[in-house]
Amino acid sequence: MKVKAVLVSHDHPDHYTDAEVFIEAMTRGMTKRGGYLIAAHSVLFGNEVCEASISKYHQSLLEAVMDAKPGQSFDLNGVKITATKAMHSDPDAVGFRFGFLGVGEVGYTSDTQYFDGLGGLYAGTRLLILCTMRPRGAPWKYHMSTEDAAKLISEAKPETAVLTHFGAKMIFSSPPAEAKFVEQQTGIRTIAATDGMQIKFGKEIQVTAGKAQLGLSEYL
Repeated sequence: MKVKAVLVSHDHPDHYTDAEVFIEAMTRGMTKRGGYLIAAHSVLFGNEVCEASISKYHQSLLEAVMDAKPGQSFDLNGVKITATKAMHSDPDAVGFRFGFLGVGEVGYTSDTQYFDGLGGLYAGTRLLILCTMRPRGAPWKYHMSTEDAAKLISEAKPETAVLTHFGAKMIFSSPPAEAKFVEQQTGIRTIAATDGMQIKFGKEIQVTAGKAQLGLSEYL
C-alpha cells in the first residue's frame, strides 16, 4: 500500500501479472483515487497481437495513466522517467531510464533483442539492468543472450550491470558464470541477479545478494 506508481514495459504475463493487484493496493481496494501507471500502449489499449492487460476498471481510479512510447519522458515525484525503444514480439514494448537528482540514472532494458543503437539509448546510465533470457550460444529472437548483453554493456559503459530475467537455459548454464564472462569481456562489474537481491543506488552502488541462484534441476 506504500507503492505510488507501477510501470509495465509490455503486454506479456511475465511482466504485467500482478499489476492490477498493485493498483488495487494503491487505490485502497478501488475505493480511493491514487497512484500512477506508466505502461506500454499495448498494456493499456492492446494492439494487433496483444489484448489490453490492465482493465478500464483498474485504470479508472488512478491519479494518472501514462501511455509510454519511446522517447517520452515523465516526471514523477522528482524522478525523470524516459521510455526507451525495445524490439520485441510485442511491438509496443519499451524499456526505461530513471533519472535521480544528484546521483544519476538507472537503465532497464525490458525484453528486447539487440539492435543497432540500443547501446546509445542507455549511454550515461550508472546502473544498467538487462533482461538476459539466454546464455552464450543459445540466441532467441526478440530476446538478449549473454553475448548481446556484453555488446550492449560495452557500448553503454555503465558503472555496474545486472543480468536478470533468466530462462531455463540460462539457469542450467549458471547465471554467475555468464555474468563473469560479461565482466571479463567488458571490464565492467557485472552481477547475476538472485531472488531477494537489493541494490542501493547513491554515490556508490551497493549490492546485497539474495539467496544463492539454484540450478533448475534443484527446483524439480
